[in-house]
Amino acid sequence: MHRPDGFESVVVDNASTDHTAATIKEFAAEANYPVTFVFEPNPGLGNARNAGWRRAHGDVIAFTDDDCYVDRHFAQAILTVFQTNDTLGFLGGRILLHDLTDLQMTIQESTEKQEFPPGKLIPAGAIHGANFAFRRRALESVGGFDPRLGVGTSLPSEDIEMVNRLSAQGWPGLYTPEPVVYHHHGRKTSADAEKLRRGYDHGRGAYYMALLLNPGLRIQALRFWFWCIRHQELQRTQREIHGALDYLRQRLRRH
Repeated sequence: MHRPDGFESVVVDNASTDHTAATIKEFAAEANYPVTFVFEPNPGLGNARNAGWRRAHGDVIAFTDDDCYVDRHFAQAILTVFQTNDTLGFLGGRILLHDLTDLQMTIQESTEKQEFPPGKLIPAGAIHGANFAFRRRALESVGGFDPRLGVGTSLPSEDIEMVNRLSAQGWPGLYTPEPVVYHHHGRKTSADAEKLRRGYDHGRGAYYMALLLNPGLRIQALRFWFWCIRHQELQRTQREIHGALDYLRQRLRRH
């Protein structure tokens, strides 16, 4: 990967019990650029992402996932977009398959830019957590990711919930194809696909509930979810409702 000046890598070990920590530390010792190891004991990708960006030093924070390979120009492409868009709060980039025999899932192949004006609902799938980035002060303005969400919890939707919360806060966003990562998700069978879809349905329900609890997006969320319910299978709606209620229970428990 091309390394622009000031680039650093923060690698978060999210409560692993294997040799992950030793592997990361060995890599950091041999790398020719700064690598910071962070251990986050609380499971969940929301927790892990918070631990990572809070230890980072930069004004722009980019994220990818542990089953992705970044393009060699990934970091520079992200910096260029933020440097040419002074008010931009967040962006998403392209996600391509690393293994072409994997199912065509969890990718974002569009080569068309899409702007997300502040205050507008951003649908699930428009931006993925495998390739998104933020201005640091945007993350700070909303207190970071929701720790109740993300892989490692029962509600995998921390990425789309975050960009919608930023939109409601007044931050504009963008999807742009220049930053590229390659996703090695390893799913090959229809059973793999169905399991993933069920989990995403559950997480999407949590995302809808988070929007309904946000006054800035509540009306848009009601209209959008109602439209989706009218055009999707009953089983999907049932899973979304279960996810929404799970998230609501967690929010109420916290308060």
